[in-house]
Amino acid sequence: MKTISIRLEDTIYEELSEMLNEMGQTKQTFYESFTRTVLRKRNIPFTISAPAKERNTGERDKMAAFARLEASRKSFSESIEYDMEREAAMNEKYGSVN
Repeated sequence: MKTISIRLEDTIYEELSEMLNEMGQTKQTFYESFTRTVLRKRNIPFTISAPAKERNTGERDKMAAFARLEASRKSFSESIEYDMEREAAMNEKYGSVN
């Protein structure tokens, strides 16, 4: 015969003890019954799952950034002279080429 040691938070331990007392069971019979049921049915009697990870979070972040940029562009009231802006940016980065 083997011995199993289980650590539980005090509140959970007390709640389990109270419930089992109301049912007329001990923790020993509870864990034995649980183990025998799991072995007999070959499954755990409740579902264990983890939330699915979202795929394409990078794509979602890119789309959100684009939406913010587009909203900002639409809210800008002045007309932009793209050729002048591009030339000014190139001159600032590489110096004036004349």
